[in-house]
Amino acid sequence: MNNKTVLVTGGAGYVGAVLVPQMLARGCRVKVLDLFIYGDDVLDAVKNHPNLELIKGDLRDQGLLRKALPGCDSVIHLACISNDPSFELNPGLGKAINFDAFTPLVEISKACGVRRFIYASSSSVYGVKAVENVDESMPLEPLTDYSKFKAMCEDILLRYQSPEFTTVIVRPATVCGYSPRQRLDVIVNILTNHAVNTGKVKVFGGDQKRPNIHIQDMADVYLMLLELPAEKIAGRIYNVGTENHTVRQLATMVRDIIGPDKVQTETVPTNDNRSYHISSEKIARELGWRPRHSIEEAVRDVAQGIADGRLKETMTNSRYFNIKRMQEIKLE
Repeated sequence: MNNKTVLVTGGAGYVGAVLVPQMLARGCRVKVLDLFIYGDDVLDAVKNHPNLELIKGDLRDQGLLRKALPGCDSVIHLACISNDPSFELNPGLGKAINFDAFTPLVEISKACGVRRFIYASSSSVYGVKAVENVDESMPLEPLTDYSKFKAMCEDILLRYQSPEFTTVIVRPATVCGYSPRQRLDVIVNILTNHAVNTGKVKVFGGDQKRPNIHIQDMADVYLMLLELPAEKIAGRIYNVGTENHTVRQLATMVRDIIGPDKVQTETVPTNDNRSYHISSEKIARELGWRPRHSIEEAVRDVAQGIADGRLKETMTNSRYFNIKRMQEIKLE
């Protein structure tokens, strides 16, 4: 990976804060474009690295993109209003960032000589499927605006695929585990935070399936996609997940790790019956990638972050909760 220059949009986000230091460690030059709304300190461990450039700015600023992208070989596009609840807080903002800004980013990237564009889509684009293992050949049936725009961006990106411009799409499961830019509003991390701090875990429904992936496995996929020859990944789409657990199974796992004698579980009704279950066999078959980290490991990592003080005020601090922070700063 030596001598590659990569722009990571959203590089100070949950996944980016884990990924970027590892890119630098592999000899990459990295430009991070981010609003840094969850703290300017999330990349403090590498902020003085000679191969890191931090650009505090908005993805929607095309002038800024034209300044940032020249000299970049690749783009990893992580930036978005993440997940359905955050999107629904301000649908106009969500559309502006997740969809309207997408085509300009792709076109400016290509015009500036970028040769590889890796896009973080979402496994939610499939909607609810009755089949056990949902693979990349199945039709997309997104249920929400967030997932609809993710699917529409996939279609746009694939139209730009060419011998000079390699495009690859990743459909991640829900990421979990510790990051310097921690999220505590995704299911495994929510359950862990509540188990540690309140001794109670609420299971909303219970039978819905939720695919998850350890944050280090997610970072490993992006690192791999930067390095592989273009012909192996050009125009490809990959599901990326570890295991499909039910919400109840996840809650039991968290209880058992934190301590069965310390944590009570309570099942309550829910109107959210979305159930996702994905197959990651294609990426294993074609690229040889398989997860190396477990969901149990993610639970332990988050619990340890709370225990040793890296994560503070985890029930109330808005930096861990996308919606709270977006409301607090009135993001527009």
